[in-house]
Amino acid sequence: MELELVMRTGGKNVEVRVYGKHVYGNLYECDPELLSDPEFLKKTVVEAARLGNMTLLDVRAWYMGPGVSVVAIILESHISIHTWPEYSFATVDVYSCGKHTNPLKAFEHIAKSLKARRYVFDIIDRSLT
Repeated sequence: MELELVMRTGGKNVEVRVYGKHVYGNLYECDPELLSDPEFLKKTVVEAARLGNMTLLDVRAWYMGPGVSVVAIILESHISIHTWPEYSFATVDVYSCGKHTNPLKAFEHIAKSLKARRYVFDIIDRSLT
C-alpha cells in the first residue's frame, strides 16, 4: 500500500512535495501484562520500526502504574503507544514522512505483539501537493 508520488487531480498530474502517511488506531482486549511492561513495549516499537523500514533515532518509555507511554522518534517522524492495562486497551500512532516506509506494517506488528483480539485503525494522507 503505497501513496503515489504523483497524484491525479482534475485530470492533471500533481507532484507530491511532502509525503506523509499517518496510521492510528485503538487496540482492544490486549494482554494486560504486556501493556504494563515498558521494556517489552520498547522492544515492540523497535521491531515495528524495523519492519516498517523506518530509521529509529530514539525510544523512551514512561511507566505510570499501571499504564505505559512509549514514544519512538524515527527519522521519518514518530511511533507512539499509550496503554491502559486495567481496560486491556491501547492507542497507537505511526506517522511517517518517508515514501520508502510502511507505517501500516508497523501498526499491525504492534497490534499482533500486544495480542489485541480486536483493533480499529484509520490512515490519513498527510501529504502536500
